[in-house]
Amino acid sequence: MCCGLKRRFLLLYATQKGQAKAIAEEIWQQAGAHGFEADMHCMSEMDKYNLETEKDPVVIIISTTGTGDPPDTARKLVKKIQDTTLPPDHFAHLQYGLLGLGDSEYTFFCNGGKIVDRRLQELGAQRFYDTGLADDCVGLELVVDPWIDGLWHALKEVFLLQKEKEGMNSAVDAVSNSLSAAPHVVHELNLSSKVQNLKLEDEGVKSSGVLSQKLVDISLVASNRDTEASLVHSVPPISQSALNIPALPPEYIEVQFQDTHGENPRLFSLISEERAFEVPVTKAVQLTREDAIKTALLLELDIADTAFEYQPGDAFCVMCPNNVSEVEELLRILELSEKGEYFVCVKVKQGTKKKGAARPQHIPERSTLKFILTWCLEIRATPKKAFLRALVECTSDVGEKRRLQELCSRQGASDYTRFIRDPNVCLLDLLHAFPSCKPSLNLLIEHLPKLQARSYSASSSNLYQPGKLSFVFSIVEFAACPTRPVSRKGLCTGWLAELVAPQLHANRNTVDTNGGSCSTEKISIFARPNNAFHLPEDPSVPLMMVGPGTGISPFIGFLQHRQKLREEHTDWEFGETWLFFGCRHQDRDYLFKQVHYLAFILCFLENGTLNHLKVCFSRDSSSAAEVAPPKYVQDVIRLHAKEVARVLLKERGYFYVCGDKKRMADGVSDAVVDILSMEMEADKLEAMKFLATLREAKRYLQDVWS
Repeated sequence: MCCGLKRRFLLLYATQKGQAKAIAEEIWQQAGAHGFEADMHCMSEMDKYNLETEKDPVVIIISTTGTGDPPDTARKLVKKIQDTTLPPDHFAHLQYGLLGLGDSEYTFFCNGGKIVDRRLQELGAQRFYDTGLADDCVGLELVVDPWIDGLWHALKEVFLLQKEKEGMNSAVDAVSNSLSAAPHVVHELNLSSKVQNLKLEDEGVKSSGVLSQKLVDISLVASNRDTEASLVHSVPPISQSALNIPALPPEYIEVQFQDTHGENPRLFSLISEERAFEVPVTKAVQLTREDAIKTALLLELDIADTAFEYQPGDAFCVMCPNNVSEVEELLRILELSEKGEYFVCVKVKQGTKKKGAARPQHIPERSTLKFILTWCLEIRATPKKAFLRALVECTSDVGEKRRLQELCSRQGASDYTRFIRDPNVCLLDLLHAFPSCKPSLNLLIEHLPKLQARSYSASSSNLYQPGKLSFVFSIVEFAACPTRPVSRKGLCTGWLAELVAPQLHANRNTVDTNGGSCSTEKISIFARPNNAFHLPEDPSVPLMMVGPGTGISPFIGFLQHRQKLREEHTDWEFGETWLFFGCRHQDRDYLFKQVHYLAFILCFLENGTLNHLKVCFSRDSSSAAEVAPPKYVQDVIRLHAKEVARVLLKERGYFYVCGDKKRMADGVSDAVVDILSMEMEADKLEAMKFLATLREAKRYLQDVWS
């Protein structure tokens, strides 16, 4: 294709955390080398494109939120195309290819992309390229890389057909010749097994000749003692292979150090939410014994003097900083320790080749270096391959440079997954492993994502405790491993635990009938309402709640709310309530059973707010019992199959699940399917379909995490 005849296509992306944008930028960078011009826009910029009149092919990259909704930046377009008055041929002129991003750990996998894809089809649009669905659970690149490879051939075929329609036969011949050696388009990219993953990786290697990437051919012979691959060391065949590495992302940020005078911006200016609040932590209670495997804490916040509103079942976000010692260590490695308190001015680099370059919204135009590294950048984020590619240029040691090239290459996809993605290696881990790598500050700002606020479920009812907001969490622990030589606590849970440690210590040494001591510590929060995970509007409807461990948290709020309604409306009819709870040990981590004023569960049973409490303990020995008691909540649910079927099939009840998805929620779902199959006298497929209808009707609801 002649370089003077570059073909335009519209490239739209909708992102929540930046992944879709990064993939769109990669496509934009590769487009020129394939003879195309990508007109790239965020989907929210509807004044810059018009699908109603678009004549060129459209490429869409779209992510999905944790609740299965399209990202915020796609809402305007989704609302527009979901207009029921649009005719079925509204987009008959439109040709598109769509790549959806999601995580199969969540129920509605890639649902944002599926919503847009399905609606475009309903309105007459035609796919010029098969839809790809990339799974962040196994690695987005397993689908993204081959999907991008095949995109160029698919686009060329679109323009070839256009030329044929225009009768440009001579041009058709020229383009056909250039296509003769191109690989076939990769179809059916929605992976469902590891076998398919491996097949796609192989196809990606075979078709690597179409990539506009720098070919690196360095042969390193492993020593006899280095026979196993690791983060810093490779083995044949990759150690002796020619590598296809990504194109070097263009730099676009310029950082200027200034003096130490001034004030940092307010934290609330870093978020797009209109309403964020700084609130005091009024109580802190440890819900588990000291010898419990995991430590669970309950914090109570005072929201009385704010406009913060929530319902039981809602979530909210806590703005947390990066770990102080990790920030100090990063400054030391970057040789910027003495400049931590200096203000820096962040601007777009003049003459940058990056399209639409702009200062990231989460980076203040002027703030101290420590402020940026503490509150703005997710320094624990797993580095993307584009970041690894940029780090190659900052590495002086030849062996280290080669290994970083391998890890970001197509040939090194499995090594990237094994040594970086799966163990959650972060920038600090990489800089320790590759000591000759000395990235600049602007590179960190360009490649590290925004520090995300952490989400927690409300464990209280504002009706029951006006002006109070409680939540429960376990302190997350990341054990040391070969790629991460030091153990770490969860970023937010570790920070919160440290923040309230004086309160907890005081509680252990004093008798406090209120369950905790007052504190002057404050945290910043903002609302994240859940549109579905709420109590039924009709209080007479029965409900079943499944919440092992800290998954019980929102159900404490449910029961508080229900108890207050029962007190205020004695003439109302209230439905039956069930709670299935599980933990490891009855005497170590039975949350909310007997902790000072928090003996909630037993009180709810005594006053009739809770009708049925079913518990199990997975690690307690049961040698004295003739029949082993159930270990997990899904086992307890199976023991009450008749009651579950009655509530769901006959009484149109609600079923709520909260907690870990992979190890619990999927098991609960399987148990319910088996119960429905047995009670309906139907095969498993029919039972699965019925469960799907319950989900659609918002009667089977999940609030789960991976």
